[in-house]
Amino acid sequence: MAIGERIRFMRNLRGMTQKWLGMAVGFPEKTADIRMAQYESGTRTPKADLTNKLAEVLEVAPETLSVPNIENYNGVMHTLFTLEDLYGLRIDKLSDEVCIRLDKDNGTEFLTMLEMFTAWQEKAEGYRNGKISKEEYDNWRYTYPKM
Repeated sequence: MAIGERIRFMRNLRGMTQKWLGMAVGFPEKTADIRMAQYESGTRTPKADLTNKLAEVLEVAPETLSVPNIENYNGVMHTLFTLEDLYGLRIDKLSDEVCIRLDKDNGTEFLTMLEMFTAWQEKAEGYRNGKISKEEYDNWRYTYPKM
């Protein structure tokens, strides 16, 4: 999800209009909604200082709005939070182990993700059980969904 989509998602979640959010971050009333529409549509990309101000007004971490950097733990967590919002991933506990699962109540998204996760689980199990090599498993992952 691009930064504009994330801004729109959080703004709607908070029940704010584009005009209200734009004015809250300091845009003039006359152009506040236009500026926010440009950021949300991807026509413009906010610089770091504006992203930080938007995050402050929306009461979220700046990483919630930015495209996560999965090179660090916070970026990974915010990626998982986005996957929760978009695809119904859920954090849960199974036999005293923390796990990520699909939410069955998430309709079409659930069925699509279940098909993909099932394919991944079968390949991973084949690798763990020695039915396919690490090279074959990696080839499947790196060329997915082609393979």
